[in-house]
Amino acid sequence: MDKIVIEGGGRLEGAVVISGAKNAVLPIMAATLLTAGQNEIDGVPRVRDVITMLRLLNDLGARTESFERGHIVLDTSGVNNYEAPYELVSTMRASCLVLGPLLARLGRAKVSLPGGCAIGARPLDLHIRGLEAMGAEIRLEQGYIYGSVKQLKGTRYYFDTVTVTGTANLMMAAALAEGETVLENAAKEPEVVFLADVLNQAGAKIEGQGTDTLVIQGVPSLKPIDCRIFPDRIETGTYMIAAAITRGDVEIQNCVPLHVEPLTLKLRQAGIIVDNNGTSLHVNGDSPFEGVNITTQPYPGFATDLQAQFMALMTLAKGQSIIFETVFENRFMHAAELNRMGADITVQGHTAVVSGVGQLSGAQLMATDLRASASLVLAALAATGESTISRVYHIDRGYLDMEEKLSRLGAKIFRTK
Repeated sequence: MDKIVIEGGGRLEGAVVISGAKNAVLPIMAATLLTAGQNEIDGVPRVRDVITMLRLLNDLGARTESFERGHIVLDTSGVNNYEAPYELVSTMRASCLVLGPLLARLGRAKVSLPGGCAIGARPLDLHIRGLEAMGAEIRLEQGYIYGSVKQLKGTRYYFDTVTVTGTANLMMAAALAEGETVLENAAKEPEVVFLADVLNQAGAKIEGQGTDTLVIQGVPSLKPIDCRIFPDRIETGTYMIAAAITRGDVEIQNCVPLHVEPLTLKLRQAGIIVDNNGTSLHVNGDSPFEGVNITTQPYPGFATDLQAQFMALMTLAKGQSIIFETVFENRFMHAAELNRMGADITVQGHTAVVSGVGQLSGAQLMATDLRASASLVLAALAATGESTISRVYHIDRGYLDMEEKLSRLGAKIFRTK
């Protein structure tokens, strides 16, 4: 199993180019199941989750024509299998996104209950109830979701809690349903808006994206998808924090500053300089910074996927900061690892109190999930001495060439078996 070794204490300087958004491309790949033809997706990061989704689509009958230089050509004409097996779905929760498209296109689906990061239950009950409201018959049996329907029907459905994958799943199903579907309390994340826009370009009729109410008029069929993935906002935020925690000076290129505005505001509140240059951000962390409080929320609030990285930053801030995690119930597992480096973090329920310390020390560390992995990398960059991070396959799920990008910024980081 690979490990990442980091000699900390250096200052990051230079420029880093942000890759395409993993959380945007996965729903788009699932949406190709709604089409029957040659789909083309550009700007795709070759991370492990993308490879897993590609394998799953191939398993369902799609054919990968090519995947070179971030460009996927995927022929979905031959999709005829409705089973998404445990071996693939168990490693990535986004695999559940094939449930709605399979029911819409084939009228049947057998999808394993998903896995992914151990950050909370994240049940699929909202997906299932929504599909049942559209006329599908669904049962759970031996770890699989079995679904069948002759024709999905439009419905009005209210999400009890905001869910990104739930909104995407029902939106895709509704695109080929008969009649009108209204989804209330829908997610407003950029990835959901992008999915709606791409589906509309393929012939869907979706209105309201970016608001909490989506109105979808079902159509008989969609033409193949042709799109380019926008830059990853979580990768953007991770490198912004990397610059700040190392007291560095970094230009983050090829990003969408609006997508990380909550983080930008909190960094500025802490005393870190962030300049917005339109399609890039310049972060200078040369000055001491103060502790600030954050509360994670669905977009446009502070992203839960940046909470762990921000906690790492706050371990070195002046004073105290309080972090409220409202999205996932089990997303403070990185706190114990940060404390092993000398941090002062107290966790109680959904709240973490972080008292800033003067210095972190290198340590043997273990990653528990994708974003926790990133937080440990950031902390190790700022720590004195050497850190070794194990279970880094989590990083490979969502960050493209992280060691190479950090090395180009001056980090002393390498991977070992």
